[in-house]
Amino acid sequence: MLRRIAHEISEQSLRSDLEGYRQKAVELGATAARIIRSNDVVVDRRVVAKCLFPKCPVSGTNINCPPQTPDAEWVKTVVEGFQYAILFKVDGPYEKDGASSHEMKVKNLEIVSKIEAQAYYDGYYLAVGFGGASCKTTLCLNEDCSALQAEKSCRHPLKGRPSMHAVGMDAYKMAARAGWDIYPVGTATTPSDVPFISHLGLVLVY
Repeated sequence: MLRRIAHEISEQSLRSDLEGYRQKAVELGATAARIIRSNDVVVDRRVVAKCLFPKCPVSGTNINCPPQTPDAEWVKTVVEGFQYAILFKVDGPYEKDGASSHEMKVKNLEIVSKIEAQAYYDGYYLAVGFGGASCKTTLCLNEDCSALQAEKSCRHPLKGRPSMHAVGMDAYKMAARAGWDIYPVGTATTPSDVPFISHLGLVLVY
């Protein structure tokens, strides 16, 4: 049932809704989820630099990766307009063929989009979410980004979105602050190096 958009919301109702979104994230497949304050969202331009140096293979190939994404300073002002967010993670084994990682990426974006949609229909109409990996490698791996083509739009408008790091959010630091174990994984990593890998997501609610 749709809620009427309210001019104000009580702290009790807000906390109840936030707890509901946190639980929903876990029900949808998140390994863990937390309610955080917006001032716990770390935005740092250096994170975007890691997309460019060395250049990520999908940088510049889609609408939701640098340099098409908004500037980190602009993102910081958007974050400051919110009070609360849901931070979650999806853990899984690290495999060289990337099969399990791709499943985790898909699950991550599904959770983001469903939590954001639920918040929207609950009256938090400014809710906005960010995934844990490029939507290009998750949803359109073998296709050109249609959103960059003239007179075309995104194939997945409700799921395609920037990752946290694509807009300058330091997801590693945020995970560490939440008390979660997080490991840096790269081309030189072998499966025995880390117990699991994590894809993080964030939904700014109110």
